[in-house]
Amino acid sequence: KFRLKSFTGNAFNVSNRAISPFAFSSVSTKKTTKIPAMSIPKSAPRQRPKYYDLNLLHLPMPGLVSIFHRITGVAMFLFLIPAVLFVLQCTLGSEAGFNQWKSIFAQPVVKLIVLGFVWSYLHHLFAGIRYLLLDIHVGTALQPARMSARVVLALGLIATVLVGIRIW
Repeated sequence: KFRLKSFTGNAFNVSNRAISPFAFSSVSTKKTTKIPAMSIPKSAPRQRPKYYDLNLLHLPMPGLVSIFHRITGVAMFLFLIPAVLFVLQCTLGSEAGFNQWKSIFAQPVVKLIVLGFVWSYLHHLFAGIRYLLLDIHVGTALQPARMSARVVLALGLIATVLVGIRIW
């Protein structure tokens, strides 16, 4: 005959021949001993999923300038530089290539795309100057840092509008 060891309070009631508190053993008439309760591993509490608020409107101005600086750097590296090199290759190769790209750049949608790249370049330029000044500890206090972030955003937009007026 076999029996399952029973759990009583803080100790397992096991016979002398038992190896594990969960093992089956034959019923014996020998005296049983009490062993302290084995620690039963508890599963770790399940963590709730994290919610990342990706809304950029909650960031302070220096945070926005930083995010835009990174985004514009990636955009220029992946799209602007290859596009400019390709257009230069086509327009410098022949007069027909130049006239073809001249007619492409005359379209309003292309002008808007060019203005987006111009803003990207100018924002990256002004934010880079701001970061160089921050590296030499100019404007690192809270108020000057916020003001320089506003200046970077304003200069980028103003310079883009001026270029937009020139190309339209």
